[in-house]
Amino acid sequence: MSVIVLTGIPGVGSSTVAREALNMMDDDAASRFRSVNYGDVMFEVAQQKGLVKSRDEMRKLESSIQRAIQQKAAKKIASIEGRVILDTHITIKTPQGYLPGLPRWVLDGLEPDLIILVEADPEEIYQRRVKDKSRSRDSDSVELIDEHQQINRATGMAYAALSGATVKIIANHDNGLKDAASELLEVISG
Repeated sequence: MSVIVLTGIPGVGSSTVAREALNMMDDDAASRFRSVNYGDVMFEVAQQKGLVKSRDEMRKLESSIQRAIQQKAAKKIASIEGRVILDTHITIKTPQGYLPGLPRWVLDGLEPDLIILVEADPEEIYQRRVKDKSRSRDSDSVELIDEHQQINRATGMAYAALSGATVKIIANHDNGLKDAASELLEVISG
């Protein structure tokens, strides 16, 4: 298994960038990748245990419960064959503080080759969150959004130091989806 971690804070559009990049590939190239959303796998585990009804409830769970769910999800993901694009949050903002999305025991199992952080201007992310009525997102200020992106950068580099992965930052500005997807495609195809 080869793992590429793709990450960004809620509202930055990392999942959209991944979908667009895979759509830009020819069928043969795209068939070599498995796109897996860590949150979806965690949600399946939590739902099976009867802990949550919606995905947005996940970050409200106690940290110890979230850690146990992370471990089960990591085991499921580690069993996937081929090149995995793991769409995830490397930090999760919880009421108790920032929870590492890929703690050591998860990193050790996944052994990522590449960590890609998708970022945008904090004001852009703020406006995207305000407009997105389909999700129940925290109403963070522009300053807190900036803080979360800075935490992600530091965490991404710490994960890289532990795993040996390379870190790449890709900008996904408003009206810049094609550019972000093209850059992602170039990085993962190389």
